[in-house]
Amino acid sequence: MEEAGRRLGGWWRRLDVTIRDLPLGVLFLVGSFLPALRSNGTVLGGVPIRPYDVLTLVAVLLTSLPLTVRRRWPLVTLALVSCGFAIDQLRGYHTFSGAALPIALLSAGSHLDRRRRACVLALSVAYVPLAVALSRLGRGESPEEFVTFFLALALAWGAGGWLRTTRIAEGERRKRVAAETRAAERSRIAGELHDVVTHHVTAMVVQAEAARYLTAAPDRLEQSLTAISETGRRAITDLRHLLDLLNPDHNTSTWAAEANESRTPAVGTVLTLVEQMRRTGQPVEFTEEGTPPASTGSADLVAYRVVQEALTNALKYARGSRTSVQVRHSDREITVEVSTDGSGSRAAAVGGSGRGLAGLRERVDIAGGDFSAGSSTGGGFLVRARIPVGSPS
Repeated sequence: MEEAGRRLGGWWRRLDVTIRDLPLGVLFLVGSFLPALRSNGTVLGGVPIRPYDVLTLVAVLLTSLPLTVRRRWPLVTLALVSCGFAIDQLRGYHTFSGAALPIALLSAGSHLDRRRRACVLALSVAYVPLAVALSRLGRGESPEEFVTFFLALALAWGAGGWLRTTRIAEGERRKRVAAETRAAERSRIAGELHDVVTHHVTAMVVQAEAARYLTAAPDRLEQSLTAISETGRRAITDLRHLLDLLNPDHNTSTWAAEANESRTPAVGTVLTLVEQMRRTGQPVEFTEEGTPPASTGSADLVAYRVVQEALTNALKYARGSRTSVQVRHSDREITVEVSTDGSGSRAAAVGGSGRGLAGLRERVDIAGGDFSAGSSTGGGFLVRARIPVGSPS
């Protein structure tokens, strides 16, 4: 039942505003001719009630049907309804549709974008001769009653203005949230691209440079070229996954399906990163303690990225240094430590952008964990991260 109600509501909101406002106009039109509501409308000035005639139909049509376009043409609606209301009161019909004037004022106050002050001034000026004419034709109501009715109409306009201000503020808030969301998404994708490209390309460059010196050892050259090929394939797979995130249409393609099957992995495949670094000649020790829980949220992916970036930096800035990777699992968190002893070369294989560690810190902070990176004893470098299990993606 609730689902049916939501579907009906969605269908109704998709209709044109003119169609959605049509029932309101029809309600006032039909209600004006119902015996129970006949001559029970607004009475201003005390003009005696008179029987309906041909001009009654004109007044009813002017005060009811324009409500159909009250949001599309608010000024036209207000002008027509005001004319119909004036006829209704001056002739003494006092139809039910005369109550549509406050609705027209509220709609104009809410949806009129231009000439708002001119509209208020024109209506205020036009009200004066109407009040004078009604005072002469009717029972001579006191000026206070006309002023009270004018204030009630002004309140309807003010309510519409408040709705307009609220709607504009909400629209600006949604635009701001959308812009912030887009910026955050661009930053996230930039970080993913940095992780994928920097890691894989750095490994490929190091392996290619090493291959230059292996021409006299065909077996080792073959292994080096195979490693370069595998690294390239891995890079393509990860980039395809990122493209799938950017373009949802890829979800139906075989290309995206392959990317999703081999998407950036969890901590369980950190060993793959370690083996890739070893093939470049980087001495890496890997230790994993504990058993990963059944559900880690995004903690495993964050931990994977920490190891990936730390190993990439070790390869770039401490090539040949003994590197240690330690991953410890518990029910509440994953702890990652990657350290180098500074014994190798400090020549960079590939120029860095300087955003890798900053990006890691941001990832870990978002996950609610702790991150540190800095020099260690003996001239080495230590990266440490603690990521709570079950952190949001």
